[in-house]
Amino acid sequence: MFIEIKNLTKKYNKFLAVNNINFFIQKNKTIGLLGPNGCGKTTTIGMILGLVTPTSGEITIENKNISTFKRDEILNRFNFASPYVELPKKLTVRQNLEIYGRLYGIKNLNERIDEISEDLNIKNFFDRKTGELSSGQKNRVSLAKSLINKPEVLLLDEPTASLDPDIGDFVRSYIQDYKSRNKVTILLASHNMSEVERLCDSVIMMREGKIIDEGTCSDLIKKHGRNNLEETFLKLARSKNEFQ
Repeated sequence: MFIEIKNLTKKYNKFLAVNNINFFIQKNKTIGLLGPNGCGKTTTIGMILGLVTPTSGEITIENKNISTFKRDEILNRFNFASPYVELPKKLTVRQNLEIYGRLYGIKNLNERIDEISEDLNIKNFFDRKTGELSSGQKNRVSLAKSLINKPEVLLLDEPTASLDPDIGDFVRSYIQDYKSRNKVTILLASHNMSEVERLCDSVIMMREGKIIDEGTCSDLIKKHGRNNLEETFLKLARSKNEFQ
């Protein structure tokens, strides 16, 4: 599945959150969506998911406008994970996965829950309430939820935020392995530049709702004369006049 973003804009009253952006997500690729807080990354992801209505522009999936899809068509092919969107706190891990599995119409749901839970090592706290879990445990449960339907497109909003180095590395390794085994297309919003260099085929740099540059990590580093992606990110985030 490939996705094209065309002249996409979102305004909230007078605030321009996303300003006429264009980009293309190729099938089976991982694209990094980078930028400082408030640059429009999460709003863009919300519009791709169909949770936020664009002010103007369009999103097409395999040349078909997303607005023409039925809701269940999107649900069957997409999923999303973010540490900032909590699962119901009073439900256990098992209950959360069962409910989301039913929402996605998963066949052989118990088998799928067992499979994904084994992969992500979350079975040992299956019967604990989600609100009682550590941040690392919650992130793994959120990732399990996002993979319950074996999505073709996976949207990840800072999936390793607040994780310790060991769990963060585990999650990144799992995402790499899952992509190689399942040929999934991934849009990754992250502030972790080493994570982006490790996972992404190319990146899109945003600031103040606009795309200010894009390319592979190595090409952007070379283009801007920096030693790594973090230095490149800082240059682009701070050099406001250069991209006005």
